Amino acid sequence: MEALIPVINKLQDVFNTVGADIIQLPQIVVVGTQSSGKSSVLESLVGRDLLPRGTGVVTRRPLILQLVHVSPEDGRKTAGDENEIDAEEWGKFLHTKNKIYTDFDEIRQEIENETERISGNNKGISPEPIHLKIFSSNVVNLTLVDLPGMTKVPVGDQPKDIELQIRELILQFISNPNSIILAVTAANTDMATSEALKIAREVDPDGKQQEKLDPVIQLLFFKLNPKIKLKLFGQKVVRKSQLDINNKKSVADSIRDEYGFLQKKYPSLANRNGTKYLARTLNRLLMHHIRDCLPELKTRINVLAAQYQSLLNSYGEPVEDKSATLLQLITKFATEYCNTIEGTAKYIETSEL
Repeated sequence: MEALIPVINKLQDVFNTVGADIIQLPQIVVVGTQSSGKSSVLESLVGRDLLPRGTGVVTRRPLILQLVHVSPEDGRKTAGDENEIDAEEWGKFLHTKNKIYTDFDEIRQEIENETERISGNNKGISPEPIHLKIFSSNVVNLTLVDLPGMTKVPVGDQPKDIELQIRELILQFISNPNSIILAVTAANTDMATSEALKIAREVDPDGKQQEKLDPVIQLLFFKLNPKIKLKLFGQKVVRKSQLDINNKKSVADSIRDEYGFLQKKYPSLANRNGTKYLARTLNRLLMHHIRDCLPELKTRINVLAAQYQSLLNSYGEPVEDKSATLLQLITKFATEYCNTIEGTAKYIETSEL
């Protein structure tokens, strides 16, 4: 069943390349407010610092992050059709074709450059996604969509309706019934006031698509509001503090400290919380979700394939000799034009000169 996620990834790449979004594919969509810990959670799942950071809205285009598990041996063999590398982890962007990135600082810079290329440098947002694949022996097969963090007040030269723009962009992705919504909420806030859960409830009132995630520096608020029901379940992880970010604390050190903290403070909960357990849980959820969606997806794809094959067949046989065909068309046009002038054409317009 592990092979299901790479298949969906290939479909995503194809639809993005042809500029069509005609089938709603299974995916995990990450939503949360600014500074809720989305970036820290995603980087923990990758095991690397690779996302842009800063004040205000940093994520300004959807980032479709495809994590692909490879063995360490495979990682040192090849990263593409013609690209030999010597690395255990690397990344590839869809828009840069076969270029391989082994430096994760370069990946962060490319995300920033590609964001500014489409969205400009005025902190505006764009619905056009960036596709990034990360190949590593330290990740599980997973596909996540990172969206701009929800905000209330425009900062600097941001558009005045930035709150509405971000809201509409989030709704565009989570309205897909085949999406699992990963609502990231700081555990030291009241769940009843969570903006992430609020917007998720608008499209999923029964909570069937939702998983809640509490990223906190210290897990002091374990009790959930009993009136807020989740059909999936809540997870707790320890995210980086702002001090950790300022001190450039590595993701590996953060995960190690998280494990030690959970074991020391909450030994009974440690095995079912934390970044590693979250990664396995999301992988299992996505695989089962794809399996459940597969019959409908297969039917839809077969119908579309038949429609386009029929359209292709209506164009006739493939043109093998393009020069001869072009000459034939020009000659036919010239003959018809001369016949019209001479009055010998089969169909002559008589209603006007």
